[in-house]
Parts: sequence; structure tokens; C-alpha cells
Amino acid sequence: MTAIKSANGVTGQLITTFDGTVYFRVYDEDHNFKDYELAHSDLTVTIDDVDAFFYNDEFTTRLDHSPATLGLDHGNTTQ
Repeated sequence: MTAIKSANGVTGQLITTFDGTVYFRVYDEDHNFKDYELAHSDLTVTIDDVDAFFYNDEFTTRLDHSPATLGLDHGNTTQ
């Protein structure tokens, strides 16, 4: 039997595997985790990560780590 419970309000991390599969990782109080395959087609996401930055240039728009984490010049950084 499939156990079903609401995911509303659950905090986790988006994890991308080496083959490009995206999972939603949820840790329990004992630091064990469960990876849920991301199948929801229009999930609302609020980013709560000070190391998350948007990058926009002539080649791409992406969400990545901060310039400091990536070892990049932060001359064009805005909060």
C-alpha cells in the first residue's frame, strides 16, 4: 500500500544526480534523508538559501551558488 501525506510546508533541498534526475531531499531529526523523485509539474518554490544567486548574461539564465562560493568576481552582485 502506498503511504500518502501532504508535502505542504516541508523543507528540503533540490538534489540533481549525475544523470540529471532531480529529487527533493528531506531530512528527519536523526539526519537520515529520503529522496523524492520530482514529478510535480508546476511546484511553487521559495528560495531560503543565502548562497543562491541568479545569473543572467547573453548566453544563459541560471540559479547557482554565490559568486564567492564559485570563486568568481562579485562586481555585479545585487541583493
